[in-house]
Amino acid sequence: MSFSPGPSGPLGGTNIQEQRDRWERKRSRTARELVQTEQRYCQQLELVTTYFVEILKAKGTLKQDIRESIFSSIKAIHSVNQSLLVHLENGYFGRGFDQMCPHLQHYNTYVDNIYNGSRVLGIQMKKNKPFRRFKKLQEARPEFNNHKLEDLLQLPIQRIHQYKHFLQDLTANTSPDNPEFPQLSRAVDAVNEVFQRIQNNTRRHENHLQLCRVQKLLKGKKTKVLAEGRWYIREGWLTVVPPKGADTTPRMFFLFSDMLLQAKLQLTSRDKFAGQHAYPLQGCSVEKVFGHTRSQGGLLSLTFPKAKLLLMSCNQEDLNDWFQSLSAAIGHLQGKQTLVHQREVELCRRPLRSAVVCHNTPSSSRKRNMGSSETNEHAQEPPVELEGSVAKRMKPTNAPEHSSAAEASLSSCVIL
Repeated sequence: MSFSPGPSGPLGGTNIQEQRDRWERKRSRTARELVQTEQRYCQQLELVTTYFVEILKAKGTLKQDIRESIFSSIKAIHSVNQSLLVHLENGYFGRGFDQMCPHLQHYNTYVDNIYNGSRVLGIQMKKNKPFRRFKKLQEARPEFNNHKLEDLLQLPIQRIHQYKHFLQDLTANTSPDNPEFPQLSRAVDAVNEVFQRIQNNTRRHENHLQLCRVQKLLKGKKTKVLAEGRWYIREGWLTVVPPKGADTTPRMFFLFSDMLLQAKLQLTSRDKFAGQHAYPLQGCSVEKVFGHTRSQGGLLSLTFPKAKLLLMSCNQEDLNDWFQSLSAAIGHLQGKQTLVHQREVELCRRPLRSAVVCHNTPSSSRKRNMGSSETNEHAQEPPVELEGSVAKRMKPTNAPEHSSAAEASLSSCVIL
């Protein structure tokens, strides 16, 4: 949408004015809806802070750490939004959001805690009978209008999504010459950062749930699926083609960001699998082979550093999906390893340059600054968090059994 002047003359001036009138009508409509929804949002936040946070604090029904885990920074969010509402009701949209942006850290805190808060609330509902009774009584108040506490606690997350669209519409229908335009533009960027944080947390949470689900499907404790930095990609049945003409066998495969897991169905339990092989994707290559199933599928050839695997599917679409998923996972893993290698080369070169500098300095100053130069070098170079190097720098206390398995998986297939 452009605010540049159009053709000169009476007709051009009329068109420009009509366009500006349309923008103003859209802006007014968006502003009116924003104010109305903000009023309702603040009322609902007040229900939570008044009838839950404050009363629970006074009664002592919940311990302070549990109360903070459930409600997090919702009281601070309510205070911030009350100030915002005053500006919006007076028509100062740019100023209101511009003053709100520095306080979006309260939303970041809330966003990062939302899944833990839901988990703690669920535990209290099961184990804390006084709290369960208190919650039921509060939700029965007419002010709640049949809303549950669980629904009200999701409002700040939903409101960020609404702010994103409201601010985009307001900015799109505000002239760059308007003093509010730069304020609204800054607010769009700030809210988008919080919105992206919500999206990233959602993806991480969903990935964790998938890893937990696969771990429960696998019988026994030998196969470790839960690992830091691992992402679930897909799963499905594929037929393993043996190299020496034996019978083909269908197997369940789970594809992750760093390995391909082969499992077989347990005869004693139809909903459980036994892990057979864990193939590391590092150093793996995949090729698609056609002509073995009369254009109704095909073969995938996977070559690992010390193993080779032929997988067949009679479903062409399913085979293509597997090929694309495997290719993308392998390519992404190789890209991360390249970054790690480049970083290691830089770290290896840096001491050589510092040694040259020390050689050119006088001996007295070298002795005097020996300890400080070493400290400054580490202070200026913060640790780089690369996903490809997580396993190398993982503390033994966090993963006692995982370190040896990770080292073994880098070079060969692990037989489970």
